Amino acid sequence: MIVLCISAFYHDSAAALIKDGSIIAAAQQERFSRIKHDQSFPSDAITYCLKEAGITLNEVDYIGFYDKPLLTFNRLLETYLAFAPSGLRSFIKAIPIWVKEKILQKSLIFKGLNKLGVGQVSEEKILFGFHHHSHASSAFYPSPFEESAILVMDGVGEWATTTTGVGRGSIVTLDREIRFPHSLGMLYSAFTYYLGFKVNDGEYKVMGLAPYGEPKYVQTIYDNLIDVQADGSYQLNMKYFNYCTGLTMTNNDFNKLFGEPPRTASTPLNQRDMDLARSIQVVTEDIVLKIVRNLHKQSGQKNLCIAGGVALNCVANGRILREGPFENLWVQPAAGDAGAAVGVALAICHTTGGIDRKSPTRTGDNMAGSYLGPSFDEAAVHTSLASYGANYHVFSNSNLFDTISEALASENVIGWFQGRMEFGPRALGNRSIIGDPRSIKMQSMLNLKIKYREGFRPFAPAVLREDVSNYFEMDCESPYMLLVAQVTNSRLKEQTTKDKERKGLDRLQIVRSDLPAITHVDNSARVQTVDVKTNPRFHKLISTFKEKTGCGVLVNTSFNVRDEPIVCTPEDAYRCFMATEMDILVLGNTVLFKEEQ
Repeated sequence: MIVLCISAFYHDSAAALIKDGSIIAAAQQERFSRIKHDQSFPSDAITYCLKEAGITLNEVDYIGFYDKPLLTFNRLLETYLAFAPSGLRSFIKAIPIWVKEKILQKSLIFKGLNKLGVGQVSEEKILFGFHHHSHASSAFYPSPFEESAILVMDGVGEWATTTTGVGRGSIVTLDREIRFPHSLGMLYSAFTYYLGFKVNDGEYKVMGLAPYGEPKYVQTIYDNLIDVQADGSYQLNMKYFNYCTGLTMTNNDFNKLFGEPPRTASTPLNQRDMDLARSIQVVTEDIVLKIVRNLHKQSGQKNLCIAGGVALNCVANGRILREGPFENLWVQPAAGDAGAAVGVALAICHTTGGIDRKSPTRTGDNMAGSYLGPSFDEAAVHTSLASYGANYHVFSNSNLFDTISEALASENVIGWFQGRMEFGPRALGNRSIIGDPRSIKMQSMLNLKIKYREGFRPFAPAVLREDVSNYFEMDCESPYMLLVAQVTNSRLKEQTTKDKERKGLDRLQIVRSDLPAITHVDNSARVQTVDVKTNPRFHKLISTFKEKTGCGVLVNTSFNVRDEPIVCTPEDAYRCFMATEMDILVLGNTVLFKEEQ
């Protein structure tokens, strides 16, 4: 059975193709269109998935869509009526688009597919899943567990904002939910907006900024913005929010509560901004832990799977792992809406199609390391480089790993382009920019000269799976860079009196450990464990670097610059390489040195 599914028309459009319960291909549309968070019909992603599977639309048994547009339309109408006459401007802007396009999405999908030129599909093959069930399915079905509790948290999907349930075998059952407008995701996004960052994009920045602040506003948030019960259920005080009917996330009451209007993107960050970021992060973590503890009590399960946009908060995930009652945790690497395409495809396959769920694989789960995107052979790489007149060398494997390891040890920044592109928001060693974590200047250099982004943004360590406990306070799999752990005490450095007196972003100057490039201001790190079975080439590179330096860790960040998607093709990689101060580009075994270009 072949199932092709899509998510689209909101943000992070994507396509995924499943054959007999196995994920054959999955990719976000943004990687092809080069429009970050592209919400359009994922034509290129669909075409790629079909090409990867070697089939046409004629051979697809079902087409799936990740949510039910009519339910979302129902929510919009009911919300506008509930808040009327407020929100007339927003209503006038939104409703014509829905009436003209979005409530007719079955027809849109049908027409969009059939004009791709890759076969034809009949309209009756198109099925629609529930938004949170799609997320839940993406969390449970590829997980390494035969059965598990499930938690989905995001902004909103149709009506649901937080949902819990259980997965057993081929069945996912959701039995409890919190409904819009009460949303932990929306609360976090409200602070993202208020702090001057883009909603559905800047939440990572709030999380990264939080350790520079103090939780001064936690009680203010609890007293005014959200009422939380012991079981983690909650209600927002909608007096302070504008997202139900307005064109902004917060309103003047919110501004008065915190004493100022929202920060503009061009305004320098101050200590108050950092304190607000810390406060909402603390509140989010505390609520998530209450939900998780109650879910453990209600479900009786020892395993937990999570998905939805809030599941990308890796700091909260780290606390779930350390402090929560569940023995095991698995997070869908494409936890946002893109990953819901995988979820609805698996749900259709296992329920409508009656295909038994695949048993966990030797690599632990059924996500194939999330390496589900396009790959390019040596001939394609060389053809691309020739079109730019680029100068390159082709290395043998042994020479490649030796040469690049030595370059890394000399503080060179490397663009590392290998194999199949990652699915989801994280680069996991195939579309990565890498560096030496021991370098004192690497963190600022990567932010300011390579990524062109805010200097406070942290970088992740890619560590050999077998060495993880030598560097971090954890000893488990974290292949998708979705868990935060503390750097071990043995690697931390004693701070001087001057260092202890530093405040705010000035704390960036402190050398906190013998791996300063990946040690965040609170001595934590967002860990990626690299397994030889899942990514043998990246594992080999880190192993060779360890042989030369004694360090089994590399800095790993996504191969892109600010406000651009992660690179997909050799052309994307070359353009990014030439537009930044990167030193070396490696595409398979083909190596380019900047000084030779």
